[in-house]
Amino acid sequence: MVDTYQFKNSEDRQRAVALAKSLRCPQCQNQNLVESNSPIAYDLRLEVYRMVDDGQSDQQIVARMTERFGDFVRYNPPFKWTTAALWGLPFVLLLAGVAAVWRYAGGMQTRREPLDDAQRQALKRLLQKRNDE
Repeated sequence: MVDTYQFKNSEDRQRAVALAKSLRCPQCQNQNLVESNSPIAYDLRLEVYRMVDDGQSDQQIVARMTERFGDFVRYNPPFKWTTAALWGLPFVLLLAGVAAVWRYAGGMQTRREPLDDAQRQALKRLLQKRNDE
């Protein structure tokens, strides 16, 4: 597709391709606009190329796409209250995992209290009874 679109210069072509690669296809969700073969990705690629050719900045183009499709269209969404879970959840899970391992490892190293005389006698009786059987 890039080869068929006529840019004014090669710098615009490179910028347009880089920008289209930084935007996620709203239909495919795991491919950027250049990789995707979906009709919506094709249309959005053309739109990005036209906006670059019209002299719009990268920020203006990304803002336009975000306005239409939300922050999801960006592979690197900005930190906002609405995206805080996306940014914070990996750290929370990591901390929870470290805390669980630490707690488990700490529990294995707890010292056991020695048995008192009554407990020793009861244990002896149980072991003797088991050996007699």
